[in-house]
Amino acid sequence: MSNRIDRTRPDAPALARRGTYPVGVRSLTLVNPDQPDVFGAPGARADRALAVELWYPAANAGAGAARYPTLLRDGHRRLTLHGGATRDATPAAAEFPLVILSHGYPGNRMLLGHFGEFLASHGYRVASIDHLHSTYGDPAYLAGKAFAATLIHRPLDVAFVAETLGGDYAVIGYSMGGYGALVLAGAGISAQALTTEMAPPHDLWRLHRAPKPPARLRAILAIGPWGGARALWDAAGLGAMRLPCLIMAGTEDDVSGYDTGMRRIFAETGGPTWLLSFIGAGHNAAAPIPAPDEAWEPSPHLDWPPFAHYADPVWDSTAMNNIAQHFARAFLDLHLKRLSEMADYLRPGWKGFEAGRAPGLVLEQRG
Repeated sequence: MSNRIDRTRPDAPALARRGTYPVGVRSLTLVNPDQPDVFGAPGARADRALAVELWYPAANAGAGAARYPTLLRDGHRRLTLHGGATRDATPAAAEFPLVILSHGYPGNRMLLGHFGEFLASHGYRVASIDHLHSTYGDPAYLAGKAFAATLIHRPLDVAFVAETLGGDYAVIGYSMGGYGALVLAGAGISAQALTTEMAPPHDLWRLHRAPKPPARLRAILAIGPWGGARALWDAAGLGAMRLPCLIMAGTEDDVSGYDTGMRRIFAETGGPTWLLSFIGAGHNAAAPIPAPDEAWEPSPHLDWPPFAHYADPVWDSTAMNNIAQHFARAFLDLHLKRLSEMADYLRPGWKGFEAGRAPGLVLEQRG
């Protein structure tokens, strides 16, 4: 069957194998009331309705044939993704830590969907957010009016969903989602950034000048995080981010910038930080699902093929997904489940890879 989000290659690293928990999934709508409204007059407020896909360990094995209706990158064409979860299955009767998935700009809650089923099978609840005004078909995004809203609301959306669902949690954020994860974890926006043309109106960005991390946030995994190359943070702002952080990056990323963006973030954060580099990969390294079949066809709504939103010209997407799953599981098990033995997978030696080798990857740690 095509358009699957749950494939594991035979040569995937050890921790990328699906876990023992059956997986359930349900769709939620969570409303965050009385939030800043960048589209209104100064002081305007509005509710934010957020669609959320929630994967979780299930009490029993079910049909395991989840269908995920969604939109292509062009914001118009509908398609269906397929996975191994069971929709609306009864949750397992235990407490599980939470992982929030935060997509890029634009994106939607299925762009990182491979993490959802995978991590749930290993004993996590995984909530993936449709960030209002940042999704493919959102009228504000299609009209080119959504950028300021996403700069303000990314950290707020994540914090709200995490608080609503409860428990200790980590964030996996891709691109703009990586920006939001860093801000949520304490990386305050620089004073200089507040004066740039991209700054949201009414001085709203000042809300993120000195953010205090939520008490139950334990770690962040930022994939291709946007903002470092645009001087959104100075050294003091990044240094204020002291939570454990794993960055995944393509060395040829021309959106977030490798040397001027993500390596700078790696060098200046204030806590223990890892950098996993995919040599030769671009901005689509690790995070997006493999390109759906429909993405291989031209779209009348884009002047470039939708395929380019998902795929990398050098790396196989499923291979990158599996590598990302391997390291995500090690990182999250270490910092959310306190499984100290998982630290070995985050050290030199490539534990879990065949013959202890990982061509095309570089793993670094500091702090």
